[in-house]
Amino acid sequence: MAVLLRDLLRYSPEFRIGAVLLAFVLLLSMLACFSPYPPESVYVVPPDMPPSLTYWFGTTSRGQDVFWQLSFAIRNTLLFGCTVALISRLFALTIGLISGYKGGWIGRALMSVNDTFIVIPLLPILVLFYFVMRDRISWLMLALIMACFGWAYDARLIRSVVMSLKVREFTQTSLFSGMGTWQILTQEHLPYVMPIVFSTTMNNMVWSIGLEVTLAVLGFTDINTPTIGGMIYWANQHTAMVAGVWWWIAFPTIAVIMAFIGLFLLAVSANAYIDPRSRLWSVGEAS
Repeated sequence: MAVLLRDLLRYSPEFRIGAVLLAFVLLLSMLACFSPYPPESVYVVPPDMPPSLTYWFGTTSRGQDVFWQLSFAIRNTLLFGCTVALISRLFALTIGLISGYKGGWIGRALMSVNDTFIVIPLLPILVLFYFVMRDRISWLMLALIMACFGWAYDARLIRSVVMSLKVREFTQTSLFSGMGTWQILTQEHLPYVMPIVFSTTMNNMVWSIGLEVTLAVLGFTDINTPTIGGMIYWANQHTAMVAGVWWWIAFPTIAVIMAFIGLFLLAVSANAYIDPRSRLWSVGEAS
């Protein structure tokens, strides 16, 4: 992974731009630790104040400072995306590595489960969970549910790579030298799969954050936990655009767009790195 990140920083301008955008969003999220107001408190500042030197991003109709509220919201939104991506990577790696290496009836059985998850429509299921559980559905519970459905495409991609690694000479050498299945998968195959894991992690974060924002704007999540979607939800509830309080929607939207573009550029540059033709072209152009 260190070699991957080093080469991407050196040869990929898309990766550098994406890293800068994401670093800005991360910095904003870390400022939540220094907020003078608790995230759930309302009417702690004058409502509907436009951006100024006192209130950089203005204030909401609920008497909240948009800047500090946004720092909590982007932090929770990024944590949500990271939680979904990390848990779903564990599923994707386990299913992809084992099905690709073992093959046979084990591979077919795992791919049958995998393909079942691919065709399941996720959005109606999440809305159904909301109506069944109502106020009991928390931020973490929604992340766990989405992680259970966010791994299937990536597991199939990892499986295809492992199937090609399985027939290579170094795998046969490892097998004849006495290495077990777990050792071959973790020590010999996993390093080749890690660039794909990095790329799919970025894509999975974009997918999960986008879906969480959509559900929150529609009111199908825990709207009391500050997230980007939650801020837009409350702005819509108070008809912010009609009332002229445009900054209540504008700044959360800009922040989440920056996060999307940053993650997208990281994923695109990683995909180009994985493709040998694109990598040779980039290195040749840089030299």
